[in-house]
Amino acid sequence: MITAAICLGATTLASAQTVGFSQIGSESGWRAAETTITRQQAEERGIDLKFSDAQQKQENQIAALRSFVAQGVDAILLAPVVATGWDSVLQEAKEAEIPVVLLDRKVDSDESLYLTAVGSDLVHEGEVAGQWLVDNAGEGECRIVELQGTTGSSPAIDRAQGFRNAIEGKDNLEIVRSQTGDFTRTGGKEVMESFLQAENGGKDICALYAHNDDMAIGAIQAIKEAGLKPGEDIKIVSIDAVPDIFQAMAAGEANATVELTPNMAGPAFDALEAYRNDGTEPKKFIQTESKLYTQNDDPQEQYEARKDLGY
Repeated sequence: MITAAICLGATTLASAQTVGFSQIGSESGWRAAETTITRQQAEERGIDLKFSDAQQKQENQIAALRSFVAQGVDAILLAPVVATGWDSVLQEAKEAEIPVVLLDRKVDSDESLYLTAVGSDLVHEGEVAGQWLVDNAGEGECRIVELQGTTGSSPAIDRAQGFRNAIEGKDNLEIVRSQTGDFTRTGGKEVMESFLQAENGGKDICALYAHNDDMAIGAIQAIKEAGLKPGEDIKIVSIDAVPDIFQAMAAGEANATVELTPNMAGPAFDALEAYRNDGTEPKKFIQTESKLYTQNDDPQEQYEARKDLGY
């Protein structure tokens, strides 16, 4: 673990009021909620939030960060679309003494290049999802299909690894097909259609593991169109806990979801405020909770609690 202190002048945030936010895009309901809550948190704190939508392209994010640096913002929030390729632009921000906080994803860069990262333990999320399937698949053979997130992104890498950690050694559980659906409902539906065609119309599929709820919701539509009952004929476990997955669970069409809170900005702004006030450097990773929800957790009530959060 790299422990080098970040070389930023605490005085640069003495009157921090302007923060640049480079968001991946709006590929999912969860992502939209994160954007909404980040805007709300900024408004409540009197922060001028300069927002940039990267439309799922790293080159757009790099351009946005360079624009933020040129504008002399007081801090930058970055939700990185992929894990690699950030060293140069983060170095530019560091040299400009602008602290960068990563939201919900990490990067493969020296830790001295950013102040902190706020997010879930993505490997643990996958392990929670996998353990649910271990506990609920029964003793018979269970052929699993996997809808992966965006190739090269830290959630796709870590959620895949965590799930495999959980099912390792369970000889009756096997991932037979795995393909990216890019975290989108459309992608989830299209890839699930190909899985169903390749697996005897879906009759040879025991369970679906989706790296996010939106892909699972798209897959549910494909399963229904194939004449099967999602949640019964094919067990479904996914990650994020967006409102629509709770509606699917209430209808018996999904089985479990692992929550990823969309409020990453609150802890990020708290860390920036403490750093601004007295130079307190936060831990390099501020972890949020990963809670499992099933059909036993009153999914309709969970939907009502979340439906107005911007998803």
